[in-house]
Amino acid sequence: MTYKQTLDWMFAQLPMYQREGKTAFKKDLTNTLALSKELQFPEKKFKSIHVGGTNGKGSTSHMLASILQEAGYKVGLYTSPHLKNFTERIRINGFEIPETKVSSFIKEHKGFLEKQRLSFFEMTVGLAFDYFAEEKVDIAIIEVGLGGRLDSTNIITPEVSVITNIGLDHTQFLGETLPEIAFEKAGIIKMNVPVVIGEEQQAVKKVFIGKAEECKASICFASDDGKSYQTDLLGDYQKKNTKTAVAAIQKLKGFTISTENIEQGLLKVVENTNLKGRWQILQEQPKVICDTAHNKDGLSIVLKQLEKESFKKIHFVLGVVSDKKLEEVLPLFPKDAHYYYCKPDIPRGMCEAVLQEQAKEFHLIGKKYPSVKEAFEDALLNANQADIIYVGGSTFVVAEII
Repeated sequence: MTYKQTLDWMFAQLPMYQREGKTAFKKDLTNTLALSKELQFPEKKFKSIHVGGTNGKGSTSHMLASILQEAGYKVGLYTSPHLKNFTERIRINGFEIPETKVSSFIKEHKGFLEKQRLSFFEMTVGLAFDYFAEEKVDIAIIEVGLGGRLDSTNIITPEVSVITNIGLDHTQFLGETLPEIAFEKAGIIKMNVPVVIGEEQQAVKKVFIGKAEECKASICFASDDGKSYQTDLLGDYQKKNTKTAVAAIQKLKGFTISTENIEQGLLKVVENTNLKGRWQILQEQPKVICDTAHNKDGLSIVLKQLEKESFKKIHFVLGVVSDKKLEEVLPLFPKDAHYYYCKPDIPRGMCEAVLQEQAKEFHLIGKKYPSVKEAFEDALLNANQADIIYVGGSTFVVAEII
């Protein structure tokens, strides 16, 4: 199979959560464990840091990778979803996995993958672990896909476990309350493995402390660190992520990492890992900002950041996925802005007309567009040089314009 045929086959396997939602979610690690055995347990052949949480886990993962790269280590990085190309999910020292590796892996194991009926996400995790083992990385940063306890990545025993924070997202899978969600996220805490919690939240603190005690794991809260760290990732919300990353590095044993490595790593995240879509400024005059924030907690932080910008008018190019709880996120948006409602180009993208109608109930008035491209082009036409255009609401909306 060609690379394109390989990807088409992978995407066509059992429903993929990123595209189709709840039907793709499997509450079971059986498949991942079976694939690990088929691949001769690659996850046991490299050291790792496991990063979960509701918001900030992607940025924190990239920060950790950048710091370790600055210290001279060969660093694997597994994240999801991708923005433009599938290969973004699996990198070593910032370089994406070669397309030929993806094709050869699927070709070699296709019979097993079909027989076992592995999902897109399960086989992607297997591919990442196999690649990191083959390339003999010194350490890999592994971002949790969804939840933690039953996520496909949760077959690793890391050097450090990291949970950034807890917010209400994916409640249809993880629970309706913060403690319920925290229980699922805390599932990545392992016996005698130190755990770093990014933010101390009273509603869930007991859940994490209880799980850590059960696992005899030392626990710390990164938000207790009074020091502030500089990073090249724009957005005030990254300040929390820098503290989380530094706390995780401080818990990491057996690696030599200097203060300068930490400082330089935080300042060169984009250069070292090629991260995109986090408060990314695409142009000036009019200023165009995109961000992949897509839940209540993430969007509230980003919208507060927007208030600090100077602008004459603000234009929102907005699209969401169909299972988004709009009553939670729409009240966060300003009523005196211009809105361009659009549908991201995936099966579970919310119809632009539905989003427009729901937004009217919150007095957010705007036009609807069948595609992100058309909405963005109209925003560019309508905005003057002193305005700001914000593009977001979903990772998939951002992916279509960067």
